[in-house]
Amino acid sequence: MANDGISGVVSLEPEAGERVRGAAAGLGVGLELPESEMDRAQLLEARRTGEVALVHSWELVTAVDGPGTRLTVFLSGCPLRCLYCHNPDTMQMRTGTLESIDDMVRKVLRYRAVFRASGGGLTISGGEPLFQIAFTRRLLAEVHAAGVHTCVDTSGFLGARLRDEDLENVDHVLLDVKSGDPETYRKVTGRDLAPTIAFGDRLARLGKTVWVRFVLVPGLTDDPDNVAKAADIVARWENVERVEVLPFHNMGADKWHELDMHYTLDGVSPPSDESLAATREIFRSRGLTVF
Repeated sequence: MANDGISGVVSLEPEAGERVRGAAAGLGVGLELPESEMDRAQLLEARRTGEVALVHSWELVTAVDGPGTRLTVFLSGCPLRCLYCHNPDTMQMRTGTLESIDDMVRKVLRYRAVFRASGGGLTISGGEPLFQIAFTRRLLAEVHAAGVHTCVDTSGFLGARLRDEDLENVDHVLLDVKSGDPETYRKVTGRDLAPTIAFGDRLARLGKTVWVRFVLVPGLTDDPDNVAKAADIVARWENVERVEVLPFHNMGADKWHELDMHYTLDGVSPPSDESLAATREIFRSRGLTVF
């Protein structure tokens, strides 16, 4: 493992599973596993049942992806095409480690003592963790039954995939509200805002604790009207414990270029301290706790 020296993040190297490339082992449109491994039909069935998933990476983090120290598992695959995505290789499941559900459960439970001491647990992130829904569903159920606090980090776009019984295994949600204006949301993500709002409404009805994240991107999401609309949406959810306004950064640009993907935010600088403060104040003016 290696500490990046920032935000208490410790990267954990994969210990098991088959490293795959392309669209990764039948999870997309290619297959690059040794002939001795399961054939494509078997792999697709294993994916359907949640026996396996393509895992991009995992990290042990403190005060980043939910309360306490958490093992954050990043799954590949995402239906959104966020212009500022810092892991664009997760979009089309180009790289990752093929992991079985049993191996991943063992990895999580290995840190139960850390979770108990810090009030932490498991966070499933991505990409979009609800893209590989069968695996996510099983992982949440098994570790929650073992007493581990669970969190899902999601855009909410695929929130309808989580059944009510699935949400019983979710203790906390990190919800990315990427824009308050539908047109801006589509420009940022290529998708519609409505499913995120519907998922947020559902979480509010169920009383699930939520931390909202809003990424401030100069020239893209920083228009005060867009921020105000986002704040108005979030303010109606009484279950939101905090809002995190996160400054845009360009640390993912190299990945876009390496993948020969068109990156539209080259040359965009992080927002100023004044812009961050003004944005946080808009959220605070709605009675929200803001960081």
